[in-house]
Amino acid sequence: MAPVDLRVPVATDVRLRVRSWPGTRRPFLLVHGLASNARLWDEVAARLSAAGHPAYAVDLRSHGESDAPAHGYDTATAAADLAAVADALDLRGLVVAGQSWGGNVAVRLAAERPDLVAALALVDGGWIDLPARFASWRECADALRPPDLNGVSVDRLRAGLRAAHPDWSPAAIEATVANLHVEPDGTLRRRLSVERHMAILRSMWDEPPHALFGKVRAPVLLLPAVPADPDEAYERMVPVRAAAAALADATIREYVGADHDLHAQHPSALAADLLSLVERVE
Repeated sequence: MAPVDLRVPVATDVRLRVRSWPGTRRPFLLVHGLASNARLWDEVAARLSAAGHPAYAVDLRSHGESDAPAHGYDTATAAADLAAVADALDLRGLVVAGQSWGGNVAVRLAAERPDLVAALALVDGGWIDLPARFASWRECADALRPPDLNGVSVDRLRAGLRAAHPDWSPAAIEATVANLHVEPDGTLRRRLSVERHMAILRSMWDEPPHALFGKVRAPVLLLPAVPADPDEAYERMVPVRAAAAALADATIREYVGADHDLHAQHPSALAADLLSLVERVE
């Protein structure tokens, strides 16, 4: 079944686009990563809905089809926006899945609004600790500043995505294209400006998620994308294992040799893992 798009107010001047799938069982709230969008969750959400679970995938501020106010580009505001979505739609007992930065947002939501969150799935994110990776904010900003894609051809982007991800579905490719706005002439424009992107990164630098792990009481499933090389895998897993040790009820499920965008590359396997998390709750 095709999703229904909702426009949900989260502040007096901000409405977020929420893609919703029907179901009568425990609901899922799905959170994308930095400079991504809710459509990357489509193939996972369809499987959750087919198993009877309603699913809600949110476009955060300046992402996807949501409003782009002049303020609110930080992890704390993103978590507050998710809480506002849940309150507006009267959602409780949620299984919240966050990918990349969305995992960090989901951790903050679970810590600050435990009444909303029954379980947490961290999809190659949620343990992102930038001060542990970089010696200074300047080094971090220089390394992670996004490239200027304005004016690049959408056809060039599609070709590059297909070459880099031959095992992704056409739907996943198009969902990734939707991270950017396509102009009538076929060129691309950022939805999330570089300035706002960097503001979110700065909030990740200032407030890494490990300080919140002790406040998360819900069961957590950590789903890291792990390199096939053993030495690289060991390094990648150090913060994952540290996060699992700091959480009250955590399980790790590794995706070896997988892409960062697990929801795009492995929607069936990821949906199955999310459904197994529901069984832990129920």
